[in-house]
Amino acid sequence: MTSQSPRIYTYKITFVDVPYYYYGVHKEKKFDEYYMGSPKTHKWCWELYEPKKQILEIFEFSDEGWLEAQEIEKQLIKPVFNEDEWCLNESCGGKISLKVYREVGLNHKGNGTGVFNRTLEEMRENGRRSGLKCKENGTGVCGMSKEQRSELGRKNGLKCKENGTGVCGIPLEQRIETSRKVGLDHKENGTGVCGISKEQRQENGKKVCAQRWECIETGHISSPGGLSNYQRARGIDTSKRKRIG
Repeated sequence: MTSQSPRIYTYKITFVDVPYYYYGVHKEKKFDEYYMGSPKTHKWCWELYEPKKQILEIFEFSDEGWLEAQEIEKQLIKPVFNEDEWCLNESCGGKISLKVYREVGLNHKGNGTGVFNRTLEEMRENGRRSGLKCKENGTGVCGMSKEQRSELGRKNGLKCKENGTGVCGIPLEQRIETSRKVGLDHKENGTGVCGISKEQRQENGKKVCAQRWECIETGHISSPGGLSNYQRARGIDTSKRKRIG
């Protein structure tokens, strides 16, 4: 390879007068060819502001070099992906940004396409079939142990709480109203808890109360609800528990 050979490199695009930026990787066809990224979602930024390119790292011009450069690009984007409002990258290692997901969802909703092309009954039936298939094949959430599911739910809950996303991004009044509507729907259709007899509910309650859980911090053992009250009274995170019976 000579000093004038085509290169593979990672780069960073910045813009005059605004703090937007963009990371990328490029494989040249000829040495030092003009290249300022291939924007799609945020092409407007390249059109409105003057872009400047900084070459961050040059790699061997080979298949191995190309793979290494792509991995470094992913490492550059990952810390700011979906976190920094000034980052213009909308994908990272095959993942699509939340903004793009929202835009695609709104587009489907407006056009009545995708999931919005099905009735509520069809979506429920598809969900039921998918759940049965996962259960039968031991895939998806059915391929995880109860402890793994609990830990995954705890981590996702903490992440939603930290970022104000999911149910944590919905105002309390809206959550209450949604719960009320869902409750009325179950009551009308005889589904959910409304599809269970009083005797069955009492039996399920007894089974839950019979469970024994231990506080990881203090070693206190109680029922699920009892342990929650115990931990809250002492300012202990209620996720710090393990089931022992």
